[in-house]
Amino acid sequence: MMNSCDALLHINRPARYIGGEAGSIHKDIDQVDIRFALAFPDTYEIGMSHLGSAILYQALNSQPWIAAERCYAPWPDMADEMQAQNISLVALESQTPLAEFDLVGFSLQYELCYTNVLTMMKLAGIPLRRDERDASHPLIIVGGPCAYNPEPLADFIDLALIGDGEEAIIELCQALRDSQQAGETPVQRRERFKQIDGIYLPELFEFRYDSEGHISERIALDPDYTSIKRRFVADLDRAAYPDKPLIPFMHTVHDRVALEIARGCTRGCRFCQAGYIYRPVRERNADTIAELIDASLRHSGYDEVSLLSLSSGDYTAIEPLLKHLMNRYAEERVAVSLPSLRVGSLTSELIEEIRKVRKTGFTLAPEAGTDRLRDVINKGIKADDLLETAHTIYTLGWRLIKLYFMMGLPTESREDLDGIVELARQVKRCAKGTEGGGDVNVAVSTFVPKAHTPFQWEAQLSIEQTLDRQRYLRDELSRKKLRLKWHEAQLSYLEGVFARGDRRLGQVLQRVVELGCCFDGWREHLHFDRWQQAFSECGIDSDFYLRQRNDNEILPWDHISCGIDKAFFLAERRNALAEHYTPDCRTGPCSGCGVCDFDQLRMRYASAQPEFPAPPQTVVQGEERFKVRLRLHKTDQARFVSHLEFMTVLQRALRRISAPVRFSQGFHPHPRISFPDALPTGVESITEIVDVELFQEVDSNVFLQQLKAEMPAGFTVADAEMVHWRTPSPGACIVTSDYRVPLDEERMTIVKQQIDPFLAAEHVIVTRQKGKTTLDVDIRSDVEALRIEDNTLIMTLRKGSPVAVAAHLLNLDSHLVRSLRICKIAVALEVPPIVTEETH
Repeated sequence: MMNSCDALLHINRPARYIGGEAGSIHKDIDQVDIRFALAFPDTYEIGMSHLGSAILYQALNSQPWIAAERCYAPWPDMADEMQAQNISLVALESQTPLAEFDLVGFSLQYELCYTNVLTMMKLAGIPLRRDERDASHPLIIVGGPCAYNPEPLADFIDLALIGDGEEAIIELCQALRDSQQAGETPVQRRERFKQIDGIYLPELFEFRYDSEGHISERIALDPDYTSIKRRFVADLDRAAYPDKPLIPFMHTVHDRVALEIARGCTRGCRFCQAGYIYRPVRERNADTIAELIDASLRHSGYDEVSLLSLSSGDYTAIEPLLKHLMNRYAEERVAVSLPSLRVGSLTSELIEEIRKVRKTGFTLAPEAGTDRLRDVINKGIKADDLLETAHTIYTLGWRLIKLYFMMGLPTESREDLDGIVELARQVKRCAKGTEGGGDVNVAVSTFVPKAHTPFQWEAQLSIEQTLDRQRYLRDELSRKKLRLKWHEAQLSYLEGVFARGDRRLGQVLQRVVELGCCFDGWREHLHFDRWQQAFSECGIDSDFYLRQRNDNEILPWDHISCGIDKAFFLAERRNALAEHYTPDCRTGPCSGCGVCDFDQLRMRYASAQPEFPAPPQTVVQGEERFKVRLRLHKTDQARFVSHLEFMTVLQRALRRISAPVRFSQGFHPHPRISFPDALPTGVESITEIVDVELFQEVDSNVFLQQLKAEMPAGFTVADAEMVHWRTPSPGACIVTSDYRVPLDEERMTIVKQQIDPFLAAEHVIVTRQKGKTTLDVDIRSDVEALRIEDNTLIMTLRKGSPVAVAAHLLNLDSHLVRSLRICKIAVALEVPPIVTEETH
């Protein structure tokens, strides 16, 4: 919780801010030397899905002298509460303000998160500009793909980590610790940082600009520090990887075990920044992957695994690995997914394996509408390949294919736009003759040139050009009865400005944050008029950053090396304009990009014929039925966890102890667990009754201790009792529930005057807001009894919300009532006689 829990009662999704999740790491801050806040500049549910942050969290906390904690960008409703109540932004684990950490590290995944970075610093009370901070403030470091051009943020950050972070981040912390222990000055400390490969210090560079706005000179202020080389992890199989995942209370974007099976891609798509900045390809061995998945599932309670890489289908041992995982976890109801698949890597055998996983749609990314333009971008697939794959997908039972394209690619013509429409039409025709038919959804984004790619010199479409092409595609696809989704033109515009921006944009960022911009990547929170105002006030022509660059122009990121020669990018650009295809060096000759040293830094492939250990014996669900009744506490920060989130917490804890939970039958089996009625957010309970159906009898005491050990902060299993499997659910057994409302002297006086009239009334009508609708509700029939006991009000309810009753009796707003820490303290159960075969 922040400095006050009251803020959490006024906002949506308070579970974002409470911490204490299973798998979170809490250290004694007096026993560590370095405190590192991993700050993700987007919502909790997006940040908790980011694998890179999870890897760094594990790597940092594996060192006993480092304490790494997490922080996420508060949603606007929470940010408003924090500002109104003067609450500082804190890390989740210790609730320590970010300003008290040694380092605050931001992961830059998307250019439109830059305003979130500055907003989080403001909420933390950290001066935005580097020259406004002193030794009392934390160092600000950024990493991630956008850090390959950190110049728009150069005035705000102390360091940028370029490349793989698992090893470099530890070296950085070690250098800082050594410097602190030696009592060094900031200048002396900087000398240590300079020695670490992959660390960029923007204060050691200055830029000059000519009259037309181009960079005329880049000045290295230290002659020994003129360029920054990307950091590499040479062997992914030996790299740190979390096998005890953090388990969020709420559902996140990727709510599953995520396993990085490979890093890097050699396909050479000329628009794709990730394909260049993550080279060379380094694959984890399949047996290592299997071991990590087994441990991660065991420690998490997840029921889905996602195999991650830039192109999972290219992984050397993908088919044997997928078959092993399908067979290994079939009885445990664990799904396996491959989110990144390329048409050229999709064999019929691979598609057949993927079919076994529940899927609503299959996504293919042709990127361009014609073979010609796909040669320009080096996509390496032909229309015939795509159509053959589409037919196979429909034949195997999928009903929907999602096609992803880009518009505005170099050399694009109207013919290429028409090609998008025609290709989508042909894909839809592939479903003809298949059982159930099929449909196609088309999504088109605007091409944004990125740094460190062959297209880093190309022009980007203006907003007007983007809107014109979107209208054309929408109309043409509509004629073919096809649906189009597109990316907002203004979002793509701003992304393009900052993707290839320079330091002059820093003043724009600072001004637009002053104007209230935040979460600009979210359509509902983009205020483009404020951006236009900021550009104008700062004297910046934003269109300047979307123009085509000259081959010999100094680019803002030229002093940052991703490991690939600039000459290679220029050669690839010429190949693009000549429509020449560059073969994949996985299967063809070396493309000569220069990233490999062919010794330590080289392609590392997994064995194509891996050997896996025999799967353990699993107990299959039989006909025997048992039931265990649990009594749980839901207190402290857990009172901000919603009912659906509470259900997920318990289900995952049961999976972690391998409880023999009975599942329902049918196509979508679900665990047979019965919960009581939902508690209102903010209300505590020491008597939540939950029934769990089992297919195997358990020792209730052992079961209790195992489950108690797996519950996150705020949740406690107080009792476990075996009951007859025919025992009705808690909802059917609970007759009344007692709620305790703490009262001060003034409120006690008010309640005493209200009790008798309330109980004497036949009806008590209150208004309740449900969405945008106001409803009249009779709460009298909900109440069985009211009494005063030891300076508290005890409300015995048959049903309904204790908040509504207490609010009426106290004449308070429901938000204020929730802050009183209402607690359910007892339930009255009425279990009818159990009819069994023996009683007949």
